[in-house]
Order: sequence, then structure tokens, then C-alpha cells
Amino acid sequence: MKKPIPELYGSMVFSDRVMRSKLPKDIYKALRKTVNDNLPLETDVANAVAVAMKEWAVENGATHYTHWFQPMTGFTAEKHDSFISPVGGGEVIMEFSGKELVRGEPDASSFPSGGLRATFEARGYTAWDPTSPAFLKDGTLYIPTAFCSYSGEALDKKTPLLRSMETLSREAVRVLRLLGGTDVTSVSTTIGTEQEYFLIDKALYERRRDLMFTGRTLLGAPAPKGQELEDHYFGSLRPRVAAFMHELDEELWKLGVPAKTKHNEVAPAQHELAPVYDTANIAVDHNQLTMEMMREIADRHGLACLLHEKPFEGINGSGKHNNWSMITNTGVNLLNPGRTPAENTQFLVFLMAVIKAVDEYADLLRVSVATAGNDHRLGANEAPPAIVSIFLGDELTAVLDAIERDELLGKTQKVAMETGAAVLPRFFKDSTDRNRTSPFAFTGNKFEFRMLGSALSVSGPNIVLNTAVAQALREFYDELKDAAPDGMDAAVHALVKRAIQKHKRVIFNGNGYTDEWVAEAERRGLYNLRSTPDALPCFVAEKNLRLFTRHGIFTEEEMRSRYRILLEGYAKTLHVEAKTLGVMVRQEFLPALMDYLDRTTASVGATLALNGSAAHARRAALAEKLALYYEAVDAAEETLERDLAGAEELARDGDALETARYYQRTVLADMERVRRAADEAEGLLPRGALPYPAYDALLFSV
Repeated sequence: MKKPIPELYGSMVFSDRVMRSKLPKDIYKALRKTVNDNLPLETDVANAVAVAMKEWAVENGATHYTHWFQPMTGFTAEKHDSFISPVGGGEVIMEFSGKELVRGEPDASSFPSGGLRATFEARGYTAWDPTSPAFLKDGTLYIPTAFCSYSGEALDKKTPLLRSMETLSREAVRVLRLLGGTDVTSVSTTIGTEQEYFLIDKALYERRRDLMFTGRTLLGAPAPKGQELEDHYFGSLRPRVAAFMHELDEELWKLGVPAKTKHNEVAPAQHELAPVYDTANIAVDHNQLTMEMMREIADRHGLACLLHEKPFEGINGSGKHNNWSMITNTGVNLLNPGRTPAENTQFLVFLMAVIKAVDEYADLLRVSVATAGNDHRLGANEAPPAIVSIFLGDELTAVLDAIERDELLGKTQKVAMETGAAVLPRFFKDSTDRNRTSPFAFTGNKFEFRMLGSALSVSGPNIVLNTAVAQALREFYDELKDAAPDGMDAAVHALVKRAIQKHKRVIFNGNGYTDEWVAEAERRGLYNLRSTPDALPCFVAEKNLRLFTRHGIFTEEEMRSRYRILLEGYAKTLHVEAKTLGVMVRQEFLPALMDYLDRTTASVGATLALNGSAAHARRAALAEKLALYYEAVDAAEETLERDLAGAEELARDGDALETARYYQRTVLADMERVRRAADEAEGLLPRGALPYPAYDALLFSV
């Protein structure tokens, strides 16, 4: 018999409730103080927690533990150790110390370091993150950890995120104290990550080398039906998909991941899962865990879960919306405008801090979502454009306009919806519509950063958001700190007015998909960084180096190493794709095309012998078309192979930026030419002649 959901939820988590029951009161209080006040962990506390954590894990069937961390690969990493400790006489005990809890030592030499570590410098450390709870999975105790080098540089995505959270909290508290919030001691950033993904049949997936090696189809003509009828979005769940989603919910609930919403997305075979919001670092851990569980549970159902940003040409790809806000330790959402936003001083200050941050560091936000996969989405009519702008909606825009003009704005009345059917209940309209074309949209009491690709770790974008907003708040504090208490309202009004005048260029409430907006954005002086190689150099621009080093988020060496990792990752991604495409074309597609050409050519002679002049002419024309396509695909692939060799030579010379640009401008363009010719030829092949599953089978078989 299954447990009720309240009992099931968090049952595999070493949660606060479990700690209260397992730890002595003084140890529990000391641990909570460490977490709440960002204090160092005492050795005796670590030892006591380790004993309790091990006992709880063993009680629940665990035999091993692992330090679970997030290196710069974009995936998670883990090395498993058993709890056993030999005691002689062929016997063992189950043992786990505070030292083993707090610190691990994986080999750091084989993880991306961007030159921070030489290959022979192998030592690295994992350090327990006590703010993110440990959990059990597959008979193993998973301990969320940070990852650093022997000399202390961050080699992961968690460490700078924690630094950015502390920085934002510190700067936000200082501003709140000026505004009268003396009871606030900390501010947390919260995230809700809407995760899109595709599900396809596993047997078909295993017959596609491109999906297995790259996560996307490098060849494939469109199916007769795509998303034109708009019938998949929010459609009824097919039984296999529903069974997968049901098990995914239950497994995530056990692990304390608050999976909330699930539905079909726009493209066929595409779906979405959205959780309840959580503190930033826990939400990042949960999203990494969600992606892992999606793949694992899909396999149990004979499915493959695709998290690539653009698995299929011609239909929507997958993104990941990052819903971001700030919450005080007293439970106040700093981005909640209330009934009268024009009179809500605290809200206006923090709203303008976000607008200022996005305007001044739009290039960094674009960098934070820049990947080879996401380049296929951004700017298409399925995702926000590569231009970073903010959607506020009519009401908030009117508030800011009134402040800029020093005018009073009356109280906005709620508007009841008129549905025209008396039987339907009355309800009120939201103060803003939803703008799906906006990269950064205000949605009631939070901002939704919509540019993230589905496979991306949400750590990077939130590091940028936290740090940029912290810098804006620091500058606001410096402007307000000398104001007299009785003059604070006037000082805040002047500050908000100046900020509006300076940063309103980034506010755009219209259609971000139009050419007119691209031209308007250029007139406003906004960035339009269309590709990853265009965007990445901004990461090490002087103003951005200053931002991160000033707040202690990264050292300059850590930033430059990440820059190299991102450039090399882009080039390597396209290199693997190009090599995979070459293998598929040479070993699969061209032999299949030649086989059908041979059969067609043979039938040409047969029809001629039968004096079937019309049939002969048609088959002869088909054979000629097939031969021309064979030559076109073969020639395009030869060019790709030649240019790929040039890219490899360029990479050996060591100029990472020039190599990335060459892959983007030359190799990717070559790949697209190969694909165009092959996809056109595919339309001439009979169903059984294609050497791998076609789009109609991949998208409509589940």
C-alpha cells in the first residue's frame, strides 16, 4: 500500500524534521545557527551530524555515501564510498565521521578547469553544503557539496552561487534598514524552474546516433504534421506519458523536490514540469536532480528523455523559465507591489534595482544562457530574442511614467472579467498580461527570466542576477545613506526618478519577435548578441570583471578560466556534432541513398524493356534526382570534413575564441548545408529505405 503524499514527501531526505528527531538539542541549534547566520561549522557539530546522518541512511537501506557536486561540465558528479570499516576477524562496522561528511577528495585533474589546474595537479576537495539537505537515492546517501581546487579556486557552480546569495542578502539588508526594516536580518533569493523536455520511444532513440551522441537530430525531414494545429499544448496525456509523469512526481516528492505542475507543451512529444519555489541553492540542486530523475525514470518506461534545447528541426525547442524573487527572513516578498505600487516605496526601490541591474549587465545575462544548443532557439518564434529587455506591463509602466513626470497616480481598480456566461464565476483580471516574447518579464511578484535552455544549470543565470542586483542595491545605499530620516521619502523619490530616466530604455512591453523591435533596440543602444561566440567575450569585459571581483563572487583567474571553459565547450560541442553527422552521412545515409538509386536505375531498364515510355521517363527522372542529391550530399560532406580538419588545426594553435568563431561561422554552416541536401533527398526515399527512424515515428510513437 502506498504512503499518503504527506508521508511520502521528503521521506528520503535528511530534512530539518529528521535532524530535530536525531540530533541532541544543542547540536541541532548549533547547526541551525551555522546555516542561518552563515557561520563556520564546528568539528563536534560535524561529528554528531555525521553519526546521525549515517544511522538514518543505514536504517533506510543505504550502504554507501557520495559527495554530490556540480563541476563545470554542466552535469553532476559523484564518487561512492561504502560505510564499511574492517575491525579484524573478517568483520566490519558501519562508520562515517564528521571529517568524511565535511570534506571529500575527488580527482580534480579530469574536470574542466580552464587552465586553473594542470593535468598533473590532481588534488581537489568537496565541501559539505549544510544549507542543502542530504538525501537517499539507489541505496546511497547523497551529500550536496561544493568543489574546489587544491589552491582554493572554485571549480564548480555551487560555490559562486552561495557567494552571490550572501552578497545579495548583505546589500539588501543594508537598504532595508535605511527604509525602516530593522527586523530583517537576511534576504533569500528564491527560484522556480519550469523544465521543458521531450519524450520519445527508447528503441527508436537507440537507432539514432545523433540523438545518442549529441541530444539532437542532425538529419531529418519534417513530419507531415508538426505543431500547426496547436493541438498538443495542454492536451490530454497519453497513457505512457501519464505513467512516466506519475512515477516522476512520486520519486521527486520522496527526494523533497516540490514537483507541482505537469502538462503537454506546444511541440509534439514535448512536456513541462514546474516545481514550487525554493531558496536558490536548493532550487538549483533540485533542478539538477529533476533532470537526472527524468532520464532515469524515462528509461524504466521504455522512453528516452531529451533535454537538448532543439532536438528537432522545424518545431519548438525546449527552454527553462527561471522565476526569481527576493524574500526577507520575515516572509516579505520584496517584489510584491501590493494594491498601490505607486505608494509602495520599498517595492519601487527593489524593482528599480532589478531594472538597473538588467540594463547595466544585460550582456552578462545573455552570456549566462549562451550555449551551442540554445543558439538554435534564441530569436526564433518560440523563445525570447537574443536582445535582453524587461516586460513590466501597462500598470507598472504607468506608475514609473508618473514618477518620472512627478505626477500622482490614482489607485488602480481591479477589473472584473466579463465572460458573457452568467453561470461562470466572477473573477478579476491580473494587473499585467503575459508576454511570451519577453526575455525578462515581471509576472506579479517575481521576474521570469525566459532565455535559459532546457539542459542548462540554472546556477549561472542566478549568480549573475544576484550579483548585479546586489551591485545596484549597493549604489542605492550609497545614494541614500546620508539622507536625514525626515528627508528619506524625498531622497527615495529622487533616486527612483533618476533610475527610471537612466534605465527605462530596457523596458519594452511589445512583441519581441518583430524586426521593428530589433531596429528599435539598436537605436536604444541595447545588446544584440546573436550567437555564443558573440556573447562570451563580454564575460571578461572590464566592467564585468570588476563586478564579480568587487563582490568576491569570482577571482579574476576564476573568471578567465570559466571563459576558456565556455569557449572550449562550445567548440567541442560542434566538433562532436560534425563528427557524428559525418558518420551518419558516410555510413548510413549515402549507402541507403545509393541502394535506392541502384534499384531505381535497374527499374528504369525494366520499364524501357516493357516499352513503358511514360513510366520509364518518370523513373529516369527520379534516378537523375537521386543521383544529383547523392552528389550534393557527398560534396557538402567533403567540404565539412575539410573545414573540420581546419578547425582541429586552429584548436591546436590555442586561440579559443577564434576557434569558437570558426566553428560557428564555417563548420556549423557546412553542417546546415549537408542537412539541407540530405533532408530534401529524404523526401524521395520510401519509408523502408531510410536507415534510421524518421521524424513522424520519433514524434508520434509515444
